[in-house]
Amino acid sequence: MSRLGWASSSRAGADEESRRLAVEAAVGAVVDPQLTMPLTQLGMVEQVTVPRRGPIRVLLRTIAADCPQQPLLTSLVEQAVGTVDPGREVAVEVSVMDARARTAVGQLLRSRAERSRLTSRRQVYAVASGKGGVGKSTVTANLAVALAAQGQRVGVLDADVWGYSLPRLFGVRYAPVAVAGMMLPVLAQGLQLMSVGFFLPADEPVLWRGPMLHKAIEQFVHDVAWGDLDVLLVDLPPGTGDVQMSLLEQLPDAAFVVVTTPQAAAVDVAARVGRMALDARLPIAGVVENMAGVACRGCGEINHVFGSDGGAELAGRLGAPLLGSVPLDAAARASGDAGVPVVTSTPDSPAAVALAAIAHTLPVVRRSLVGRSLPLSVV
Repeated sequence: MSRLGWASSSRAGADEESRRLAVEAAVGAVVDPQLTMPLTQLGMVEQVTVPRRGPIRVLLRTIAADCPQQPLLTSLVEQAVGTVDPGREVAVEVSVMDARARTAVGQLLRSRAERSRLTSRRQVYAVASGKGGVGKSTVTANLAVALAAQGQRVGVLDADVWGYSLPRLFGVRYAPVAVAGMMLPVLAQGLQLMSVGFFLPADEPVLWRGPMLHKAIEQFVHDVAWGDLDVLLVDLPPGTGDVQMSLLEQLPDAAFVVVTTPQAAAVDVAARVGRMALDARLPIAGVVENMAGVACRGCGEINHVFGSDGGAELAGRLGAPLLGSVPLDAAARASGDAGVPVVTSTPDSPAAVALAAIAHTLPVVRRSLVGRSLPLSVV
């Protein structure tokens, strides 16, 4: 080969290697939608092949064979390759990690979770009610979607272990994936979700008592790879009991959002929940009045089916702001049954407008260190 030909071949080889490295870097920088970390950091990129002709081949290793986010991950990888080599065909192949690699990922997730507990500035809202049937879970689901629409990273923990409804409200029925003792939250509509309902048939009751409830709540708080959230919404069971007490221990920085209807009976019971929070020195972010009234389709007059001004009364009794009132709205019921929160399915409906406004007024609550028990040990 002549010196000129050798130089040309050398340059071509260098260009190919440079392109391969660029593609590899682009693929490695893709953030896994489930684990919210770059693929390279997770050890998920096994091989990248960039031939002179034909498709670029990317071999990935995922944590599970039936990973529900695999189509989205494949699409993200294809887009990343397209930024380096536009118009080039991309073939993404997926295999499953071996046990050793899964353990390494699990350790990475647990390390991140422990670090997050020390440094996180996420806002935790415990959404509570005195009695069932006031629409607490519907309020929780829609506030989560509305907050995510503002650009916040949002998680929802369904702590209503006996009356779990998160799977139905978001139309999700598959079980979460576990990696080396860490559960991965279910992704739906831009949110990270966890509920005992993901692990059980829809009609199976939960017959747990004190110690089992405490352990379940502890696992959902500490053994779920929530990632770096801005907001965590916790849907509490109605009333005051074991679950609420466990949450107070596991999430000492939570701020309560108390949901009630205008009805006097609901207000009285909700006041006890608020008092529980105040006795535990937890702040109350505010009160949401649900089912505040329904407009007549003919004349537009508001009919206060459950009375009026109950939310304002409760807010006054608790010394907390009234965040807003949500009217009775058939669209909210229909969207919940369909698994799509009303702020997404019918954003112009009266309930959706009210819920979106409440999400905008939710205060950021930071607790003082005064009166708190700090996790310090004597050395």
